[in-house]
Amino acid sequence: MNLHDYDAWLAPLASALGAALVGLLAYVIVRPIVRRVVRHAPVANAVVQQIDRPVRWLLPLIAIQVVLEGAPDDLPHMGGARQLVTVLLIAAFTAAAIAAVRGVADIVALLHPQDVADNLQARRILTQTRVLARIAMGIALFAGVAFILMTFPRARQFGTSLLASAGLSALVIGLAAKSVFGNLLAGLQIALSQPLRIDDVLIVQGEWGRVEEITSTYVVLKIWDERRLVIPLQWFIDNPFQNWTRTTSQIIGSVFFWVDYSADLAALRAEATRLAQGSRDHDGRVCLLQVVDTSERAMKLRLIVSSPSAGQSWDLCCLLREGLIALMQRDDPDALPRLRAEMREAARPHDHRDELDARIAGQRTDPGTAVVNNDTGLNSLTAPTGGVLPPAEAPR
Repeated sequence: MNLHDYDAWLAPLASALGAALVGLLAYVIVRPIVRRVVRHAPVANAVVQQIDRPVRWLLPLIAIQVVLEGAPDDLPHMGGARQLVTVLLIAAFTAAAIAAVRGVADIVALLHPQDVADNLQARRILTQTRVLARIAMGIALFAGVAFILMTFPRARQFGTSLLASAGLSALVIGLAAKSVFGNLLAGLQIALSQPLRIDDVLIVQGEWGRVEEITSTYVVLKIWDERRLVIPLQWFIDNPFQNWTRTTSQIIGSVFFWVDYSADLAALRAEATRLAQGSRDHDGRVCLLQVVDTSERAMKLRLIVSSPSAGQSWDLCCLLREGLIALMQRDDPDALPRLRAEMREAARPHDHRDELDARIAGQRTDPGTAVVNNDTGLNSLTAPTGGVLPPAEAPR
């Protein structure tokens, strides 16, 4: 095949280039008009801004496709050219659809800011918008890829055979992609029921953190020390977790102390109230100091105090803990726990061994009076334990 075979392409090619220029000209003319029309509509304006780049390619491709459809079918490689333009056109439509969904999600997030005191409603809407937008963009991308593959004859035959064995293939695909589809369904369930939302404070597997991002398959939890915990969506459906901001961000913190029984509770309560009222982290709802436990050495105090958010509650509890410790160290050192002990002098034990040895030697073991025995004429020692026994017979 020589170059003369492509002479018939000169007219269709010139028409296609002219159509592309007309499409670009239409884009340049229509773009400012549309922007001026939708400038007072936030949603439409956001969508127009997002689809600006895909439409820049979409209009010329539509014009080229119209020209090629009107060209003779017997031109060399006409089928390949039409298929190429069709693939590019489907890709442009897919990009425009994804951009439109992204524009709607962005404007919804902009209309519901989170930097307010009570952002519960904003976080609820933002969570639903992000999850549903990701699902919609995934569907658009999947549909675009499917349409592109269907333009190829071999892929169309594969799809037909796949539909013929739909039962078995669906079973195999379902088993292979169980976790993927499970996370997608879990994301849809979380978007609708909302057990967690963007910026919620969660306790997951002992870790405290905020929900930073919710995708179509996983949740990113920002831990307090700047680490990131990535958790599949299905985990939140199958396992319990703590949500400290489910209905409100207000929370009550606790501080525990062990103090001596001689501690002045009135002074501690007064100092705790003064510190709490002087802090911006206290919302004024609760500030209470109570004895919650006792032992043989000390008593346990619990101080509960309320705050507008979990982060402020942590700072306020640390402030109160430090302040009460400083008060006890400064004004009442005896209030700190002490170990009491009573020391007594032990009595000297009576040594019975010395007394027995003295009695065997015939010595007196304690003071007594010598008494004369009229029968023997011997002196016997009188003692509390008795004296020396007289002989059985009188001496001769």
